[in-house]
Amino acid sequence: MTDLFETAVTTADYSAKDIEVLEGLEPVRLRPGMYVGGTDERALHHLVSEVFDNSMDEAVAGHATRIEIAMNVDGSITIADNGRGIPVDPHPKHKDKSALEVIFTTLHSGGKFNSKVYETSGGLHGVGISVVNALSEWTNVEVARDKKLWTQNFSRGKATGKITNNGSTPNRRGTKVTFLPDHEIFGIGNTTFKPSTLYELSRSKAYLFKGIEIRWQCDPSLISEKEKETVPQKETLHFPGGLNDYLALLTKSRSLVTSENFHGKVPLADQAGQIEWAITWPEYGDGSISSYTNTVPTPEGGTHESGVRGALLKGIKAYGELVGNKKASNLTGDDIFNGACVLISLFIKNPQFQGQTKDKLTNPEALRLTENALRDHFDHWLSGSPAMANDLLSWSLERMEERLRRRAEKDVKRATATSKRRLRLPGKLSDCSNAAADGTEIYIVEGDSAGGSAKQARDRKTQAILPIRGKILNVASATRDKINANQEIADINQALGCGSGDKYIKDELRYERVIIMTDADVDGAHIATLLITMFYQEMPELIKDGHLFIAQPPLYRIAQGGTVHYARDDVHKDELMENEFNGRGKIEVSRFKGLGEMPASQLKETTMLRGKRTLLRVVIEEGTRLETAEKVDQLMGKKPELRFQFIQENAAKVAELDI
Repeated sequence: MTDLFETAVTTADYSAKDIEVLEGLEPVRLRPGMYVGGTDERALHHLVSEVFDNSMDEAVAGHATRIEIAMNVDGSITIADNGRGIPVDPHPKHKDKSALEVIFTTLHSGGKFNSKVYETSGGLHGVGISVVNALSEWTNVEVARDKKLWTQNFSRGKATGKITNNGSTPNRRGTKVTFLPDHEIFGIGNTTFKPSTLYELSRSKAYLFKGIEIRWQCDPSLISEKEKETVPQKETLHFPGGLNDYLALLTKSRSLVTSENFHGKVPLADQAGQIEWAITWPEYGDGSISSYTNTVPTPEGGTHESGVRGALLKGIKAYGELVGNKKASNLTGDDIFNGACVLISLFIKNPQFQGQTKDKLTNPEALRLTENALRDHFDHWLSGSPAMANDLLSWSLERMEERLRRRAEKDVKRATATSKRRLRLPGKLSDCSNAAADGTEIYIVEGDSAGGSAKQARDRKTQAILPIRGKILNVASATRDKINANQEIADINQALGCGSGDKYIKDELRYERVIIMTDADVDGAHIATLLITMFYQEMPELIKDGHLFIAQPPLYRIAQGGTVHYARDDVHKDELMENEFNGRGKIEVSRFKGLGEMPASQLKETTMLRGKRTLLRVVIEEGTRLETAEKVDQLMGKKPELRFQFIQENAAKVAELDI
């Protein structure tokens, strides 16, 4: 048997000649993953970020006001600025080379190793632009400096010639870099940039630094049909409002907890830099966190995010203590931070990142600096508007209650004796026999008597019946504790099997249609409204996917001889009386007191039989989500004064009340 650790190679076979020394930029081409994180699409687009960040550093340092980015038809990228321009004079240590050539062909060369040239910058190690050059098939550099234009060309990291003076250019300054990624590194067919990704990068840079103007240009042949609606061919990006403008754009169609965003820009202590932030809290759905350090994206966060999280948590807990809410002491950073939409832009001296791709900030002092910078401002913001502060505290506590509920559920699952999944269904549910969801439907029915009629009238293969008792809890004005303790809501959740809130899984919905079936009177309409509110708050995806319906049972039965018609309401009754019945024979009109009073045969014929019944699909029209959320909050929310206002404004429009 061969020993895996046994080797046939002797010391004589391993000598100095086996030690390779990689010159210049050869290490980058041999191991690109060490410098740009790989050779995939993300790494490809990182090349653009490296060049872009150099121009942004010029802007942040106060030397550039404009950056141009162009996607060219040949697949190359051009980035230009009107900054100082890269130095072109001979380098003191490499007198046969210009400073420009040294920067583009030598690792760890640049002007950002001390704070004399750049007080804050995204580049730290002097490898960014040289890495881009190394991984490009060709690179062309133009420098307008001291009213002269200089050019130099490179190929796969090596200069193809000396720097050239192209004469006078009195009205131009700055650096222009054009490069084409190398197919030998990224693979044939994998060197195509996505316009949507680079446009979003350009736009985010414009938001990050208020004073910059970014001119975007993309050859129209590069924009796909899918991208044409969101990616322009040309656009000038300039946002005086900075991050708050960006946040307003990101959340413009969402319902928010607070009427104003928490935003600001302040210097850090000890002249360490500055921080700008914009934060808001959506009522529903997921939040998002985007952080930047010296305009460089940090998708994995870091110590600056931790500092902001700490400031928000301490601030909301202090406010809870101030208003005498004992539950606030149990809040965690997740409750206030994770569901928020957060934008953070930190400018700091000597930032430390995890890796060359700068995905995560690791400066220990950044946590303390950012937390201290935001804490006082957050406290003032909360105290300045108690109404907003109370809404935010309530939202945070609801998230805390949901977190504790999920943890309790996990504990129960952990304590279960068997790992086999068992389907638990509420006792009142009369389920259908078909196991697959396709073609099945569940009727949520008002009252046990109506449930009895519905059970007799249903198609047992495809129609399930779940009776509920009277008016369920109004979830829009209830605490999470009350919602979790409500038996009717628990039965509905259990019957549907798809979960609720952020645990909703659409593929686990047990029925194709969820049908609300209540009496055709005011009480029935109220119950239907409460159920719709419950689904809107707890399972919005169910409505979005078109699964929620409202049955239309009749209120009247009208008969004359052998002619029988059913009317939904008084208006429909009058229409039928006028159009469907002649003057001969006695017309009998009977009003159903409720679904429970209707014979099963009639309920089947009028309300449950496919082909004869009428169902109303519940939808949220596109573009009305914010309006819908505001209306639900007004009519069903925690503030009775809003409902009173609505009644006052609309009472005159009601001619007759059915009470």
